[in-house]
Amino acid sequence: MLHADTHSPDTLDLAAIRARHTLLLLGLLWDRDLARVDIARELGLSRSAISSIVTELISVGLVQEVGTRGTGGVGRRATMLNLNTRAAALLAIDLGASHARVDALDLQCRPLASRTVPHDISRGPQPTYALLKDLTRQVLADAQLNPAQVALVGVGVPGPVDHDTGRVVQPPNMPGWDGENVRAALQDALNLEVLVDNDANLGALAEARFGAHRGIQDLIYVKVATGIGAGVLLGGRLHRGTRGGAGEIGHISINEQGPVGRSGNPGSLESYAAAQVIENHARSLRLQGHPTDLPDPITIEDLLTHAAHDPLARAVWEEAGHHLGVAISTTLNLFNPAAVIIGGRLAQAGDVLLRAIRVSAQSRTMRINADRTRIDLGTLGQDAGVMGAGAMMLDSLFTPRGLPHLYGIARMNQNARDLAGSRAPPPAPRPTPTLNAPVSHGGTP
Repeated sequence: MLHADTHSPDTLDLAAIRARHTLLLLGLLWDRDLARVDIARELGLSRSAISSIVTELISVGLVQEVGTRGTGGVGRRATMLNLNTRAAALLAIDLGASHARVDALDLQCRPLASRTVPHDISRGPQPTYALLKDLTRQVLADAQLNPAQVALVGVGVPGPVDHDTGRVVQPPNMPGWDGENVRAALQDALNLEVLVDNDANLGALAEARFGAHRGIQDLIYVKVATGIGAGVLLGGRLHRGTRGGAGEIGHISINEQGPVGRSGNPGSLESYAAAQVIENHARSLRLQGHPTDLPDPITIEDLLTHAAHDPLARAVWEEAGHHLGVAISTTLNLFNPAAVIIGGRLAQAGDVLLRAIRVSAQSRTMRINADRTRIDLGTLGQDAGVMGAGAMMLDSLFTPRGLPHLYGIARMNQNARDLAGSRAPPPAPRPTPTLNAPVSHGGTP
């Protein structure tokens, strides 16, 4: 026997349809301010259906009315709608091998406050969590936010992550972290809901949403730093694989007789083109008498700063670019993406590195997979990690499952603003319109 409160399939279908329309509407307002009539036209819905959804979104504080626009004829002026980007805050954490960064973001991933400090990830999980908790406290204070205003925390880590659990799995560049459940630990430390992913995956999300190639559906982001990883975007969705380990390009063997890298695989890409390997190779070339004006000992920073001018630095980056191109050609032949984006700290070597990658990759790639593929440097620089974490959080919140949580945070913040407003002094009385003064009609067009 059915209970009286059991939902029928029709009820569930109507709720799902409304949620879908709500998300489409929010997606339009994420891009630009619009009037109700514009939204109805773009979504192919009636004005009454749009007005019902908008009324709900205004009531929870996710959408606000922001002035009017002339219709170009006689009649009412259209009231413009705007996504309230401060309805909820996002907390983005970029954890690297040698740094930790925490940013507070609004719902368009614009920074509200940011803190970055040097940090050696090999110190282990507990010191790292303590540092992130302290940085979070500072960033929230800087942004004048309290934790209850934060909808989600997004974290990028420089190692393989089991996407379902948030657990790090055998990370070559994170000694002492194998099996660590970063999601659960940070949820306990921050008392907030946390999402975790590999930093290269987040770089792909960032470039596809905010970079020069935004909107591209098939894109590979290669992060070249202490380690080398790739984020693979296919059909507009991250390809994570069965557990989340897809894209570990740094552990592809490009020479099966080559040196053993951190992964233990002979001739892996990281054996030739990771930061420490490049630095050691440059020092070896100096000892062999290669001409250079770089200081002794040579550092990776020296090589980046003088990539275009010093003969040794140029030689090192051309060789590293060649090895990267060999591995990238494999991804081109496998996935045929529209763009390959080179990011991470070592991308600062610039055109010297990029030209070598292009020559090496394109010469090894079938024409059908190379002709329409761009290989470019990333455009987001050091912000790629936090922007990617922001994109991951938006992709979670702006879904049928995430929408109720976003509503809850926005409604609570709206109530807090209303309460603060009720304690404020009453506004000055508005002047009574005279017969000669224009009177705004407002309202829905």
